[in-house]
Amino acid sequence: MNVVVVESPSKAKTINKYLGPGYKVLASFGHVRDLPAKDGSVRPDEDFEMSWEVDGASAKRMKDIADAVKSSDGLILATDPDREGEAISWHVLDLLKKKKVIGDKPVKRVVFNAITKKAVLDAMADPRDIDISLVDAYLARRALDYLVGFNLSPVLWRKLPGARSAGRVQSVALRLVCDREAEIERFVTEEYWNISALLKTPRGDEFEARLVSADGKRFQPKAIGNAEEANRLKALLDRASYVVESVEAKPVKRNPAPPFTTSTLQQAASSKLGFSASRTMQVAQKLYEGVDIGGETVGLITYMRTDGVQMAPEAIDAARRAIGSQFGDRYLPEKPRFYSTKAKNAQEAHEAIRPTDFYRTPEQVRRFLDGDMLKLYDLVWKRGIASQMASAEIERTTAEITADNGGKRAGLRATGSVIRFDGFIAAYTDMKEDGEQAEDGEDGGRLPEINARESLAKQKIDASQHFTEPPPRYSEATLIKKMEELGIGRPSTYAATVTTIVDRDYVAIDKRKLVPQAKGRLVTAFLESFFTRYVEYDFTASLEEKLDQISAGELNWKDVLREFWNDFFSQVEDTKELRVTNVLDALNEELAPLVFPKREDGGDPRICQVCGTGKLSLKLGKYGAFVGCSNYPECNYTRQLSSESNGEAEAAVSNEPQSLGKDPHTGEEITLRSGRFGPYVQRGDGKDAKRASLPKGWTPATIDHEKALALLSLPRDIGAHPESGKMISTGIGRYGPFVLHDGTYANLESVEDVFSIGLNRAVSVLADKQSKGAGARGRTAAALKDLGEHPEGGAITVRDGRFGPYVNWGKVNATLPRGKDPQSVTAEEALALIAERAAKGGGTKGKTSRSKASAAGAKSAGSKAAKPKSGAKAKTRTAATAKKD
Repeated sequence: MNVVVVESPSKAKTINKYLGPGYKVLASFGHVRDLPAKDGSVRPDEDFEMSWEVDGASAKRMKDIADAVKSSDGLILATDPDREGEAISWHVLDLLKKKKVIGDKPVKRVVFNAITKKAVLDAMADPRDIDISLVDAYLARRALDYLVGFNLSPVLWRKLPGARSAGRVQSVALRLVCDREAEIERFVTEEYWNISALLKTPRGDEFEARLVSADGKRFQPKAIGNAEEANRLKALLDRASYVVESVEAKPVKRNPAPPFTTSTLQQAASSKLGFSASRTMQVAQKLYEGVDIGGETVGLITYMRTDGVQMAPEAIDAARRAIGSQFGDRYLPEKPRFYSTKAKNAQEAHEAIRPTDFYRTPEQVRRFLDGDMLKLYDLVWKRGIASQMASAEIERTTAEITADNGGKRAGLRATGSVIRFDGFIAAYTDMKEDGEQAEDGEDGGRLPEINARESLAKQKIDASQHFTEPPPRYSEATLIKKMEELGIGRPSTYAATVTTIVDRDYVAIDKRKLVPQAKGRLVTAFLESFFTRYVEYDFTASLEEKLDQISAGELNWKDVLREFWNDFFSQVEDTKELRVTNVLDALNEELAPLVFPKREDGGDPRICQVCGTGKLSLKLGKYGAFVGCSNYPECNYTRQLSSESNGEAEAAVSNEPQSLGKDPHTGEEITLRSGRFGPYVQRGDGKDAKRASLPKGWTPATIDHEKALALLSLPRDIGAHPESGKMISTGIGRYGPFVLHDGTYANLESVEDVFSIGLNRAVSVLADKQSKGAGARGRTAAALKDLGEHPEGGAITVRDGRFGPYVNWGKVNATLPRGKDPQSVTAEEALALIAERAAKGGGTKGKTSRSKASAAGAKSAGSKAAKPKSGAKAKTRTAATAKKD
């Protein structure tokens, strides 16, 4: 009997069926050990020696593996086919050697790109040894990320209070988002005009042509810059006669795009399906690991962490056969298509993402998949088969037209495209995706019959005013595309990198766009000012190139670490002499548009609006940065630093109280004030004064006596619950407006509901909450989702508690990462969260403790998957959540 080690239990179950009774397949649940989150885990002074730690859950799993290996004939390491998978196999083998259970037993490494019976059996027949070069590249990346996290993050905490951690790749991704925001702020809008004519042919067909030249001069795009020029040209065309100078119909071919890589799959899933990058990878993981198809468990797609664009020869042959049978020979090109990637530093070690069987159409597997899995499989299948189909044949027609007004001449152009043969578009109709070109005709609709030298009748001349727009903010998809273009990160890191900068509150997602927050811009400005080299795009990409060279056996990994460490450590040491005033001066300069927005009256934005003589500057407090006056304490003006600052007077309320009237019951003065954490209302003075912050969406300019009284009256009692007789109340808390009864909180849709909701609706809202699983304090929440049995016995469920959704197994509760959809949690993810929580001594509160700041710093920089907000050490990993390189 041979022991086979894979990463996830679902994969173990599938592969065990393929291999039969001669094998015992066990799961490592991702990595079995990691660098401890403490200083000294990587020691540059000892030639970068690294200390590894096995947590409690991993120790138990390794004991099970070791016990199985003791009585086995051999060990087969079958973890994922990439750098990270190679490292997991190396860790497992090293631990087993230390347990002295290997002896002279044969140890083999096998890799497969798809979890199908053929792929697995072929891999078992072609084993190899562990690739030490891949392991070295993993060690180098892990050490680099640790050294950056444990040395750069403390500098941030000392010099920039309120900042979170910094990471090698995440900081560069954050810089991309912040640089785009600065570009938007610097953008100067310019006016331009478009002029077009609605014309009619002698056959009565109308079409539109746009002005492209006049007075012997051809216009560049957006060249008509003012109304005066536009009206002059419009007048010329209004009184002109029109003749067709030429008509050219040009056939063109449009070729299909290659099959998906990790990056292009995330982009397409974002634009077509609305999936986040992390959601895309979660669903793809399920499709890769295997789905029960009529009693047979089989992987539906190949390995989904790849930057390769080429399919295996046998897959190309299968795709061509499927095209011939499903679309017809007309759709099959004479020769197979071959692709090469344009991405910087692409390794192309693996296939592109494709279906494992092109004859397994989306329609055939529909009944076996949930909604998201079907949508993503449909996308992968269509793009994969389209990549081997015939080109689309398009006829592009261009008509050149002359307008003549008493010898003054102008040129117009009308264009249109017609698809003569749809080719690959029959399988994959591409929309304009984030970062991808549309696949269908781009020059508008079809033109009517137009003949050269014939006259046209003018119907209407239109002159429309437009204004140039700044570049758009990045979406997750376009940020990932940009990172790929620059060579920053690897397919396994994209989703987790975006998740990390969002979880740290450096970036917010608004209408699918990434908006840098004040905290993120401060961190970026600090790093650009004092650690310039380490947030440069080229420097980060060059490190990735060196890691690739280590993988190929071309560089020694410790040489790369020595070269990096010498310069980096020197720069960290230099910051010890850095004074806070130097930091503030640099940030004031770098972030001037954010810190000192333009004033409506045109005055100096740095002059204090309260005292009129003080100079505004960034200040650093215990809880982060804010704007304050240099005349403090004589002038106590402060303003919260916010990405939403717009320079309006209402955004900057003075600390000088603004009277709103008196409380009719107490006679105390009610005032509107501003503090470091934003505007608030206050009743009375002294330590017993009651205060209430303005809720989200309420601005100082809208606060009057009535609204202030309402805020200060909270919590508001609605009435007794008809069943319990206990009071129901409303209020505004950390997570927004709520209704409360006997320890049960239920969210309300808007702040206004807090003041208007009645007893009947409040009871209904509470009932809805309880029906979804949130019971009163002390009760067990109802299950939102059943994930099956734990390997050690007992049900695993997803539940909704007072502090948000969590997974439950017996007495162990583990909070889900922020933003994680409870319905999307897989059994593997749940097992990993439970293991992490159990290792920390987790009990029944359903709310995990936060890690120490130093631990957060180290973990932040790594190429591992982003941790949940609980801060549990991310040492136990599943194939579903592990980040891959």
